Amino acid sequence: MMNKDLKIVVVCGGISSERDISLRSGKKIYEALQRKGYAHTELYDLTRDNMTGILQCQPDIVFLGLHGKGGEDGTIQGMLEFAGIPYTGSGVTASALCMDKVLTKHVLANVGLPTPRFISLKKYDFADNKEIARHLLKEMQLPMVLKSPCQGSSIGTNIIKEESQIEAGIDDVFKYGDTLLAEDFISGVEITMPILGNQQLTVLPLIEISYEREFNDYTTKYTSGMHQHIIPACIDKHTEKDIIALGEKAYKVLGCCGLARVDFIADPVKGPMIIEVNTLPGMTDVSLFPDAANYAGISYEDLVERILLLGLETNRDINI
Repeated sequence: MMNKDLKIVVVCGGISSERDISLRSGKKIYEALQRKGYAHTELYDLTRDNMTGILQCQPDIVFLGLHGKGGEDGTIQGMLEFAGIPYTGSGVTASALCMDKVLTKHVLANVGLPTPRFISLKKYDFADNKEIARHLLKEMQLPMVLKSPCQGSSIGTNIIKEESQIEAGIDDVFKYGDTLLAEDFISGVEITMPILGNQQLTVLPLIEISYEREFNDYTTKYTSGMHQHIIPACIDKHTEKDIIALGEKAYKVLGCCGLARVDFIADPVKGPMIIEVNTLPGMTDVSLFPDAANYAGISYEDLVERILLLGLETNRDINI
């Protein structure tokens, strides 16, 4: 039986390029907790100027509805751990690892989990973008994907099919930082695997994602009618079994807890390839995680309460 007298602070907003989505997630989470009877719940719009205000609220637990930089990268988690305040989702290490797609891929590759071939480079190691383009063409092959490694919601992601597109893709990536991730382009079915749990994992139904544009960019993800969530995914049982086994292993190897979403592309020849792991998945009206839960018979309100309980259960060494 959950203690409905808990003081819960739902933190959303933040400083990342995904701020608007976070505000939508946070509002939905807050309203769900209210409907569940958690009367002492506060919605907190985080900015650069009010971070310490979270501590002044003296919450029993913080429900993280943040996305992107400052929310999914371990920084807010570190502050809460230092203050001894429980929170939902993964801890500092897993959050930092999964937010950085380069580090994620190194960990996955190190334990033999399949992920597209990749290289990463720093802007300041090259004279200009023309030199970077020449390097990419030498080391990779077309088509390729150029990404900013610490952005979510496909921000800073570019599919490069022709040599003439490379410099514009490089420019876009460097809007968000000095590191560029280049991956082999994988053609196949996009599948996402939502997971709930700490030690014991619950895999929610796999979702196949189809969309109107060339790829699932920011606008497509968060505009109703521009994407379709096919539940359950239209894949064979063997592929489904492989994806679940790979997703669970990735979740555990990266140290995730509470919830996460493992994104795949199922290549018809190479099999399922792990693209990335999201430790604070979207919780908006058009988000994947609540859609999968709903298909499994878990209402949005019950999903939020389960995430809350998992945050309270998490065995973190936060008592300083």
